[in-house]
Amino acid sequence: MKKPLGTLLICGAVLMFSAPLLAQDYGNDHRDQDHGHDRGRDHDQYHGMHDRGQHEGWYKRGGRMPADYRGRQYVVSDWRHERLRPPPRGYHWVRSDNGDFLLVAISTGIIADLLLHH
Repeated sequence: MKKPLGTLLICGAVLMFSAPLLAQDYGNDHRDQDHGHDRGRDHDQYHGMHDRGQHEGWYKRGGRMPADYRGRQYVVSDWRHERLRPPPRGYHWVRSDNGDFLLVAISTGIIADLLLHH
């Protein structure tokens, strides 16, 4: 009786400790394996151009434009081409990452108007 019980306990322990070894990798789907992503000189080319997780909905009329969007790369210089009305003096149009247009005070960063999904 002792021998089959001991064998059963050993087999159970081996199965219990070997289960993690047989499990799939969690969170590692190897999509970028050996493709050289994020290598080379252009790695920091777009540094600071995204909203850092503050996705659409962070802006509202009367709210303040985050510092990340105050760079020239977001300012819409050809508002006629985008079919926007001319900005009043002291304001300019800014395009967010998802394509929405915001009318922003240049000096304070206060959002005066929004055109969502224009």
